[in-house]
Amino acid sequence: MKIDRFTQTPFQQNTRVVSCENTRQAICIDPGEQSSALEDHIRSNGLGLIAIALTHGHLDHVGGTAALHRAFPEAEIIIHEQDEELYFALQKQPLFMGIRPEQLSLLGLDYEAPPRPTRNWQDGEIFEVGDLRFSVRHSPGHTRGHVVLAETAEKVVFVGDCLFENSIGRTDLPGGDHAQLLDSIARNILSLDDDVKVYSGHGPVTTVGRERRHNPFLNGTYQLERGRFI
Repeated sequence: MKIDRFTQTPFQQNTRVVSCENTRQAICIDPGEQSSALEDHIRSNGLGLIAIALTHGHLDHVGGTAALHRAFPEAEIIIHEQDEELYFALQKQPLFMGIRPEQLSLLGLDYEAPPRPTRNWQDGEIFEVGDLRFSVRHSPGHTRGHVVLAETAEKVVFVGDCLFENSIGRTDLPGGDHAQLLDSIARNILSLDDDVKVYSGHGPVTTVGRERRHNPFLNGTYQLERGRFI
């Protein structure tokens, strides 16, 4: 497995190209914005992009889908059914955040309408990328249709905005639910081995074991109802 990161958007989102080194098949996880560097990387490395794999429908994770699909029209677009409404609201999402229409172009948030997904993720399915086998795990809480993609043989999991180093995804946006997010993390991420690397949508790579031990939202040292650490 080869993993290449492109940090995109004003939100510093981690877009990743994940490829099988034996077959050269690849997926792009969460293209945040149009990027010629991303497209050139795929072409120059001789990769066959088979899917645009979306962990969830927030703008900084799907904003580059239309451009990438235009460059690689044979690639599937896959998102969970419960995040389709959010995905199709891409052009309105900045407005929901309080950004004024005249600010969109200046901030790089004037998105084109996203293309229709090819199909939806199914919880528990195994998605093959060459010799790689990703377990798709529906993990609501940050959004209703969030998924994580685990390749247990390679000891990696791509978690979108569920989990970060020393933090977890926000749950104050539509579709968010704090208790549900903690349950998803426990079932679908903390159930993996401690040495599994965690590739988050923002920030550095961490491990399951490190977050199990040190993440204050997971080890009981943060009390949500009091909004403080203990």
